Amino acid sequence: MKIVVSFLMVFVALGGAATPQNRTMKPLNAEEKRVILDKGTEAPFSGRFYNHKASGTYVCRQCGAPLYRSTDKFDSGCGWPSFDDEIPGAVKRLPDPDGRRTEITCARCGGHLGHVFLGERFTPKNTRHCVNSLSLEFIPADSSHDGENGARDVLPIETDTALFAGGCFWGVEYMLSKLPGVRSVESGYTGGTTRNPTYEQVCSHRTGHAEAVRVVFDPRQLTYEELARQFFEIHDPTQLNRQGPDVGDQYRSEIFYTSPGQRRIAEELIAELRGKGYAVVTRVTPASTFWPAEEYHQRYYERKGTQPYCHVYTKRF
Repeated sequence: MKIVVSFLMVFVALGGAATPQNRTMKPLNAEEKRVILDKGTEAPFSGRFYNHKASGTYVCRQCGAPLYRSTDKFDSGCGWPSFDDEIPGAVKRLPDPDGRRTEITCARCGGHLGHVFLGERFTPKNTRHCVNSLSLEFIPADSSHDGENGARDVLPIETDTALFAGGCFWGVEYMLSKLPGVRSVESGYTGGTTRNPTYEQVCSHRTGHAEAVRVVFDPRQLTYEELARQFFEIHDPTQLNRQGPDVGDQYRSEIFYTSPGQRRIAEELIAELRGKGYAVVTRVTPASTFWPAEEYHQRYYERKGTQPYCHVYTKRF
C-alpha cells in the first residue's frame, strides 16, 4: 500500500474559500433533507446514480466534499450506488441507532450517506458502501465546473496512511482513534498470503496474517512519528507473538511501512527504545494488501461501551 496523498478536486462556489469553516452549505429540497439531515433512505433502484458509469468523483450533495472515486464504484445489485472504498478520511463511520448496522456520513459536514457493510465478498476489498444518490453530486473527470453551481476552484486534500499490528485489533483501533488528527481507523488483516481471509482462517495460524489497523490521518495535525510513538506506548512491543492474554502469530507486534520515510522513523524509534533497555521485538515490514475485517470487529469497544482489556497507555519515550 502506498501513502495515500490525494490531490482531488474539491469544488467550492466562486467567491467562497475552500475551508470547512466558511463553506456555504448548498440548499436542499424536501426529499434531500429527509435523507441527508433526517437519515432517511431513498427507494431502491430509484436514484440517478444507481446505474451511473461515468468517470469522475462523487461529492457530498450538501457541502461538496469529495467522497468516492468512480473507479471504486461497482454493481452490487442492491438498488443503491455501491463503492468498495472511499477517499481517505472523507467518510465517517458511526454505530447505527438500530444497533446492527454501521452508518456512514460525510466527515466534513455530517450529512447522512447510507450504510457500510463488510464481509460480503462482492470485491477483493470486501467492503460495500451503500449510498443514497440523493446524498451525492457527480463531477465528471474532464469537468472544470458543474452545471448546477457554476465554476469551482481547486484545493488539494492531503492525508497519510499508517499500518500497525499490536495485538488484538480492537484495542489498537480504539486507542489510536482517540488521537487528534486521526481521520479514520479500520481493523483488518495484513502481512500474510491468503486472499480475503476470514477471522477464523487468521486464527488457524495458516494464513500468516496479523490483526492490524489501517489509520488515515491528517499530517498537518499529526505526524507519522507522533502516531508511531503512540503505537509503541499503547501496546507492549517486547512481547513476541502475543499481547497480554492473546497468544498467537496474529497478535504479533509489527509496523508495515508504506515509504522509506516511515521505515526510517520506525527503525529509529525501535533503536531509541532499545537504548532505554526495552527488548523490542517489533518487526518493520513493507506494507502489503490490507483486508478489512468483518463488520462485527469494527469499532468493537465503541459499540460495546467498554474499555480495552489488553491495551493500556504506558509512557516509554
